[in-house]
Amino acid sequence: MERENMSFPNTFVLLGFSEFPWLERPLSAVVLLSYLLTLVGNSSILLLSLVDPRLQTPMYFFLDNLSLLDLSVTCVIVPQLLANLWGPDKTIAAWGCITQVYIFSWAACTECALLAVMAIDRYVAICRPLQYTLIMRPWLCVQMAAASWSSGLANAVLQATLTIQLPLCGHHTLDHFFCEIPVLIKLACGDTTANELILAIGAIPFSGVAPLLVLISYTLIAQAVLKLPSAEGKHKALSTCSSHLLVVTLYFGPAMYVYLQPPENHTHAKFMSFFYCIIAPVLNPLIYTLRNKDVKRAWRRIL
Repeated sequence: MERENMSFPNTFVLLGFSEFPWLERPLSAVVLLSYLLTLVGNSSILLLSLVDPRLQTPMYFFLDNLSLLDLSVTCVIVPQLLANLWGPDKTIAAWGCITQVYIFSWAACTECALLAVMAIDRYVAICRPLQYTLIMRPWLCVQMAAASWSSGLANAVLQATLTIQLPLCGHHTLDHFFCEIPVLIKLACGDTTANELILAIGAIPFSGVAPLLVLISYTLIAQAVLKLPSAEGKHKALSTCSSHLLVVTLYFGPAMYVYLQPPENHTHAKFMSFFYCIIAPVLNPLIYTLRNKDVKRAWRRIL
């Protein structure tokens, strides 16, 4: 019996937002609308970049990678969330839970690295405009994107594999709306100090170094913009990086809030996770397209 209790279960129970039953129906409508908008918005960015040569630049190449990440997170989390919100059954199969753990961890780590890479791209575009095409060569952009994806994958495989090998005992109920590594660690029997330590160390490059690179890049950008003689030049320079800066704020802000919260504030953390998993993938394509003249012109040519 003890061995059975400690084995990896066939199903998990996702409590989601069951403590607010009155919220589940309206929340399901918001999730469904966000899901459809995320699919349309991010797929549109990928399509426009493929068919319009003017959008085949380093900035849009990295934006394509960001759209792929948003689509991955959305497609692996939202269908299960909708099923749990619509019906009385709040369970998720073990293979579905493992898939969510691996894909979400991979996408989250990769997005941190990719946002740092995009900040470096904006630094080169504003601070080294005459050398931009020479520095940001296509092959270098591919290498930077590949480094982001591979580093995220390596960390996700390490963390997720160590987590799913933990012995689980007693209940298999997750107080969350999807399977995430810190939530699974709470179900483990025995001492999880080593797992938590490895999780913290593995997060340093993505939650520490990546935001630091973004901060350094934008500090140098601000210094360069302040030296520009004309107000028009300052406005043009700031407009080229305002979209990315807003996306960085919307991503790192809620994510840091979630992981810096004490365990007893799990409800607040759950709603912040909802924001960066469900709402942020909708906002990213809107932020990059509504204020972008190149994208608007590409849409007009296609339509």
